[in-house]
Parts: sequence; C-alpha cells; structure tokens
Amino acid sequence: MSKPTSIKTSEEVRDRLRILAAERGTTITELLEELAARELTEAEREQRALEAAHELGVEYTERVQQVGQDAWAKIRAHQGGAAA
Repeated sequence: MSKPTSIKTSEEVRDRLRILAAERGTTITELLEELAARELTEAEREQRALEAAHELGVEYTERVQQVGQDAWAKIRAHQGGAAA
C-alpha cells in the first residue's frame, strides 16, 4: 500500500466528490482510485487501437488513427464532454 497524499482542489469539487462518494457508499479516496483505474492513458488507448485494428485486419495508418480520434471526439461532444 502506498502512503497517503493530498490533492489540492476547489471546495466545490471536493463537495461534489463527497456527494458522489456518499451516493455510492464509498469514500472520496476509493472513488478517485476507481476513476484512475478505469480511465486509460493516451498510451494505453493507442495500444488498444493498434490491437483492435490488428484483430480487424486493418492497417493502422495515420489516417485510420485520425479518423478514430475524430469519431471519439464527436462521441464525447454528444455526451457533453470536451471534444479534445
């Protein structure tokens, strides 16, 4: 087990995390651990895209990569997230 640390955030974010954790019957720490574990890093997303293309028999070119990124950006935009 790693040693505890602190994260600075606004009171508004802290209060929201507290509510979300309470609604799930967990702690803020456990909520943050779950979030960090389920979200992929950019390198992990890239690796999964390579593996998926290989399984589909698709050559993973820069064009294929860009089309995929554009598609996900549109999906995030429709879900109310940032279209980065």
